[in-house]
Amino acid sequence: MKNLNRTTVEANTYTERILQFGEGNFLRAFANWMIHEMNKKADFDAGVVVVQPIDQGLVKMLNDQDGLYTLYLNGIKNGEVLSEKEVIDCITRGINPYENNADYLANAENPDLRFIISNTTEAGISYNANDKLDDAPQSSFPGKLTALMYKRFQTFGGASDKGLIVIPCELIDRNGDNLKKIILQYAADWNLGDEFVEWINEDNIFCNTLVDRIVPGYPRDKMDAITKELGYKDNLVVEGEQFHLWVIEGPESVKDEFPSEACGLNVVFTDNMEPYRTRKVRILNGAHTTLVPVGYLYGIDRVRESLEDEVVGKFLKNALFNDISPTLDLPAEELSQFSADVLDRFRNPYLAHELMSISLNSVSKYKTRVLPSVLEFVKRKNELPKNLLFSLAALIAFYKGDRNGTAIALKDDAAVLDFFKEAWASNNFVEVAEKTLSNKDFWGTDLTEIDGLQEEVTTHLEAILNNGMKATLDAFVK
Repeated sequence: MKNLNRTTVEANTYTERILQFGEGNFLRAFANWMIHEMNKKADFDAGVVVVQPIDQGLVKMLNDQDGLYTLYLNGIKNGEVLSEKEVIDCITRGINPYENNADYLANAENPDLRFIISNTTEAGISYNANDKLDDAPQSSFPGKLTALMYKRFQTFGGASDKGLIVIPCELIDRNGDNLKKIILQYAADWNLGDEFVEWINEDNIFCNTLVDRIVPGYPRDKMDAITKELGYKDNLVVEGEQFHLWVIEGPESVKDEFPSEACGLNVVFTDNMEPYRTRKVRILNGAHTTLVPVGYLYGIDRVRESLEDEVVGKFLKNALFNDISPTLDLPAEELSQFSADVLDRFRNPYLAHELMSISLNSVSKYKTRVLPSVLEFVKRKNELPKNLLFSLAALIAFYKGDRNGTAIALKDDAAVLDFFKEAWASNNFVEVAEKTLSNKDFWGTDLTEIDGLQEEVTTHLEAILNNGMKATLDAFVK
């Protein structure tokens, strides 16, 4: 059978305007798909040169396929279960700087280069004091990027119109700010001069971003069937969900140059991304954490099955729309749509998302993802968020380590597991509730000081232990 390349299928060639650090599944299913859409629908004319950020990578495989790969988007779209596939053709070539650093640096001389996109993992945006300007290449991603930007500065004499728009996708807070800070550190370490520093500050834009799309990656277990369906061999097939969100914090000019809106892509340009970060943590991550102990003790193993269950599904919807959304400051319509999208993502029939895989470190997850909604709800309404507190009671019961006579494989820090082992040894749910809720190491505050909270959680905990989760939740959601 023939291999996928530009002789196998029709593909376009675009002006190389984007340099991308990272060739992995996420960027190919997320950023490169969006660039492909903008090329098709908005005449973006943006070809992507991919740089392999570490010594071992997929660039050779990518070049063997002329930059082409097949993307499957599977999930629920506009209420319909949908699987779509397409060959993505925006990547023009890949470069391994560990084999040919000169080829990498030559991109600095390209007058059409405008964007830098990266996903080098959370550890990628880091400073390495051992990096030097004449390394070939530098070990760190920021080191490599500084060397390229300095060469560009020299090539074009510091021309203001040859600055770059840098859009990192690494999952760290204020990723663009952190990347720029490290580049300026290298500029100082390497004595690159005040004019270069001024050019970085005045003529280059570093965006902070939030990215969101589940990308399961290469569907190894389905490749025989996929190859038969496609009619060609593709070693870089990638799967992603239908949902996507890219929040880009930067000046209005970035929006003018990045025509995502014309394509109907879910890209949000803003001068303050924090409300969107909070929304994701509280609604998407918070919903997962709220669901886990309730659904699992109810007897359900997967996220999708939880949503399909009439009782558990209703509980989660109530938690989202009644307890979490009212604590956020974005427009109600936006929050409602995002919550609906989250529920669709949870229902995705193509994903087998185990509740136990989400249960890791559930105490710290409740603190960061759910507790802020609890505290804000109390502050705004002077009431208790009953669904979120029911989940908290379920969490305490979950850490008893038993589901209908079967041991639960609890995974958490040793200190957390030791605490619950000792607390539950007494088998006194009133004491366990009080000790857990007053544990400042868990929550950063004493939750028993909130009027009525301890009583509410203890009541739910008693019912779960005496009547079982199924009967208790059935009565609770009525």
